[in-house]
Amino acid sequence: MLKADEKLPAKRLGWRWLLFLPYIGLLFPSFYARETPTLFSFPFFYWYQFLWVPLTALLVGLVYWRNR
Repeated sequence: MLKADEKLPAKRLGWRWLLFLPYIGLLFPSFYARETPTLFSFPFFYWYQFLWVPLTALLVGLVYWRNR
């Protein structure tokens, strides 16, 4: 654990910027609020959001692993 007066090295802090990708990717529904292209008969609106679930888990795992 870090003490109150310690700071993270810039290299470790840089990995945390990856956590903003899911936020930015889902921030503007006007981008993905459409039907085409479909994937297995699911409209883009649904599969785009579902795609972010495992992608976010991978990103969180990567950031955790790099910041241990």
